[in-house]
Amino acid sequence: MDTEGTFDSPGTWGPQEPAGHRGVPPRPAGPPRVPAVPPQGAPAPGQQPESPFMTWLRAPRAKAQPGVWAFDHRPRAPEEPGRVPGRQLISGAVIAFLCGWLFWSLLWHGYLGPYWKWPLRAMAPGSWQDGTEEWMIASYVYYALAACVLAVGFGRVGRWPELWRRFVTPLWERFWRRMPPSVSPPRPERLVARPLVRRAALAFAGVWAVWLLCWNGAVGSVWIWPLVAFTPDSWDPLSRLYAGYSYYVLFTLLLLSIACRIGCWRELWRRYGPADQRVRRHDAGHQTRGTARTAQDDPAEWPQMRAAGAHDAAERLAAEARSGAMNDVDHSRIQRAWESVRAQPSRLASFTEAVLRHGAAACAHPSGARDLPVRAALHDLVTRQVRLGTAADDDRNPYVHRGAGCALDPGLLGTSLLAVGPPGSGKTARLVRPVLESLCLQALAGRTAVVAVGASGAGLAPDEAFDIVVKIGRPDSAYDLDLYGGTDDPDEAAAVLAEGLVGDLTATLPGEGGRRAATALAQILGPYRAAHGRFPSVPELRELLDGSATAFGALRDTLAAAGQDAQVRELDARERQAQRAGDAGPLLADRLALLDRPAFARFFDTTRPGRTFSLRTLEHPLRVRIDLPERGHAEASRMLARLVLAQFTECTVGRADRSLFACLVLDDATHAVTPEAVRGLGRLRSANAGAVLTLRTLDDVPETLRSALLGSVGCRMAFSGVTTWDGARFAEVWGKEWVEARDITDRQVIAHEPLTRAAHILRRLVTGRAVTAQSVTVRQVERERWSASELAHAVPAGHAVLSVTSVRGASAPPVLVDLTK
Repeated sequence: MDTEGTFDSPGTWGPQEPAGHRGVPPRPAGPPRVPAVPPQGAPAPGQQPESPFMTWLRAPRAKAQPGVWAFDHRPRAPEEPGRVPGRQLISGAVIAFLCGWLFWSLLWHGYLGPYWKWPLRAMAPGSWQDGTEEWMIASYVYYALAACVLAVGFGRVGRWPELWRRFVTPLWERFWRRMPPSVSPPRPERLVARPLVRRAALAFAGVWAVWLLCWNGAVGSVWIWPLVAFTPDSWDPLSRLYAGYSYYVLFTLLLLSIACRIGCWRELWRRYGPADQRVRRHDAGHQTRGTARTAQDDPAEWPQMRAAGAHDAAERLAAEARSGAMNDVDHSRIQRAWESVRAQPSRLASFTEAVLRHGAAACAHPSGARDLPVRAALHDLVTRQVRLGTAADDDRNPYVHRGAGCALDPGLLGTSLLAVGPPGSGKTARLVRPVLESLCLQALAGRTAVVAVGASGAGLAPDEAFDIVVKIGRPDSAYDLDLYGGTDDPDEAAAVLAEGLVGDLTATLPGEGGRRAATALAQILGPYRAAHGRFPSVPELRELLDGSATAFGALRDTLAAAGQDAQVRELDARERQAQRAGDAGPLLADRLALLDRPAFARFFDTTRPGRTFSLRTLEHPLRVRIDLPERGHAEASRMLARLVLAQFTECTVGRADRSLFACLVLDDATHAVTPEAVRGLGRLRSANAGAVLTLRTLDDVPETLRSALLGSVGCRMAFSGVTTWDGARFAEVWGKEWVEARDITDRQVIAHEPLTRAAHILRRLVTGRAVTAQSVTVRQVERERWSASELAHAVPAGHAVLSVTSVRGASAPPVLVDLTK
């Protein structure tokens, strides 16, 4: 049960050990790495500190739209239809404050008459006269109430509450809690240690400064007004002394209570003070009861295993998770194994035994690896997402997407992804590498099979991150590539090989060129396999395609001796067709000559199947990288890229077990897109497979295939720097939407009255412009989501426009993504 039968050796690897894992023990001795998670609050008193893995596992994951990073995602509040712009809000608040100040100044200096003091005179007793102490106290209270009324009134006019919520509150939260504005602030009890101590110290310093200012008389006698107002004149000096010091103590306690409230001194005392042991034991017991009550909803307690009766396995895994011996790959891998147990209950006993024996290392990947040597992106294996960036806060983005994280997962990659951008725009570093890293992690979890194809030296990922590394054209390569895709059917092998050799030429001759090439190859591959039990190597196939009489004669003699009359007729037909004009044999031989070079002498050898990798093994969670010899053999590299793409689409569609998601990552698909490849991309969705293709420009694709290629993929990505021609294709496939258009028209105002005409003439002399009036027309119009000009000139560097579609049909509009965040 260690491998669940899913990770069994594919059989086509041969007796050798997978590249990149030689000398690696079955299970690493050191503790596994844990995923990076956002900082969380400190544990409650009496509770053990939570490991980063537990924090990551228990983090909320909202059900968001496709392409939104679900880890700790908090949807935006509904858009305010009448939201005032920030500049207008600030200017309105300042004008309201100045008007309120001016109005108060007029009242205070008596310019508006004594009528505003009428309520005070009407409500004050007749014994209170001007100049008495009671009248002064009542006057100052009345002035304070009047000032508050003016502040409330002008504050509502100037939208001061909205200004506070929009600008001051986020700064306050970030200063005190040190949290990003997109995350809700925690309660004071959950503040982390350093901000908590800093907050308490600042509160104490502020109270001390206020007390010193009051004691030294810097603020006058206002702070002792209650003592003076409520102390009777009949008291003797000793009583006044006692009353004064009592007031000072009460005033000090008041300041300390304010500082305690603001500085969270109680939480600081509970966390670091000498708390009573009985309280700690009570809190621990209460925490235990609370944990028992929520165990059914806690993913770290494996509630599904407990419900199925595997309590021992669940306890072992929960202990491993709490101790920090489990990482996200372990959790995903064991969850995958448990899904297979639920599908076949007979595996429960062996699964439980493996978990009890190995703990978090149970059901390990055949390589023995439990993590990648290096992680450069942010991953969430619960949702199987990889974060690419953040949706820009731009008016062209939908409101609900602004500020949200953008991510990809197999549910989106299953519709295939096409990325277009010039060199240096970030296709490899900010798209291919994060996606490939995520797929490799999921392969270690037993959920994915990935094949990465790129130029040698592209640095997609280190060799240690893969099970098989095929370095075509390099003598240090431990593996070879099967030229025929691992099939035994000559017709299927001929079709795939013809697609790789001359697939780029079939666009000019739709159907006809590919059919003739496949027929010519089948007429050779079938007889050769019947005679020798294998397909020919590159030199042997080239010799037969050139029409060598010696090669044909030897093959015919072998077939005649074996009694293969049908295959002899195939060979005769090939010889007859070779004499006709326009035969595909010479063209195939010329293309095959690109692979019949000294640099490839030890590659594509069909006599040594032990070191040959075949894409037929994608039913297993493999991590494969194929390095193409781009330098010095550019045409051969393009031909091999077409061949791998054709083999991938053919092998994934023909898989018997489609439980694993299979993905091909083709970095730089220049001249690899053919009519058959476009049709194959459309079939991948139903086969639980997908492809990630990158292009420098759509001009690398035949013109007749550009619209079909954009239509066959569900995820499209346009990087900064695309041309307007490429932008026009993206704008066409993204379609249009209804928007509200505002048309402002200026018309000249013609005055008929003499006085008005004179005022207009004077205004024209001062401003140099005629007097005009504006008319605004609001209407609904249909416009492109992103125009060709915007894609070519309005996408900043380090950004891209991404649209996604899930395999279930859910889609998201194109979103401008900041790939640097």
